[in-house]
Amino acid sequence: MATLYLVTTPIGNLEDLSYRAVRVLGEVGALACEDTRVTRVIFEKLELHRPKTIFAYHEHNEAVAGRRILGFLNDGVDVALCSDGGCPGISDPGYRITGEAIEQGHRIDVIPGPSAVTTALMVSGLSTSTFTFKGFPPRKTGARKRFLEQDANLPHTLVVFESPHRLGAFLADALEVLGDRKAAVCIELTKKFEEVKRGHLSELAPQFDGKKIKGEVTVVIAGNNPKFLRGPSETDEDE
Repeated sequence: MATLYLVTTPIGNLEDLSYRAVRVLGEVGALACEDTRVTRVIFEKLELHRPKTIFAYHEHNEAVAGRRILGFLNDGVDVALCSDGGCPGISDPGYRITGEAIEQGHRIDVIPGPSAVTTALMVSGLSTSTFTFKGFPPRKTGARKRFLEQDANLPHTLVVFESPHRLGAFLADALEVLGDRKAAVCIELTKKFEEVKRGHLSELAPQFDGKKIKGEVTVVIAGNNPKFLRGPSETDEDE
């Protein structure tokens, strides 16, 4: 049977593309990617050999594109799948076609690499012993608060993606639901204008209230541990 390669691509800095990823992208017969325009940039800037067939596979065409992927695999053609950046299937399309390929007996080979989840966790300075990645929070305040309440009493570090347009509102809701915990806001990780803001939620929420920012955002929030939680009357000097 053929192989479906899940290829992790850079989240910003193209130098993070692994040698193995370069080899696989140049060897497969077909490449399915979240946005062909984004992936073509990788091939052009790094002067890589492009597969004979490149087509889109994203949340709006998963069914149709998934059948195309299975068609190649069933014909004995190896296929690579990649998202716009990071790991395919992690808050991006990919897990459904992976499951279908497994059911049909095809081999799955993961090419590891950069992840905004682990990068943000590492740069945050918060506990890495246990953490939970929650993807994107709901857009509306009520649902978002319920989303945060699910982990309010648990000790693990939280990692979420958030739209730059809703970042201020998310931080305010997190402060209300979780208390004044330490957190980190990571913007455009590994890119030219990377920015990381660390502090308690009471400090970060006002900084991003109504602030216009561009780029991808990952937020890391400490778990329910007195070490990372500041009471109403405490100040930085008291810690």
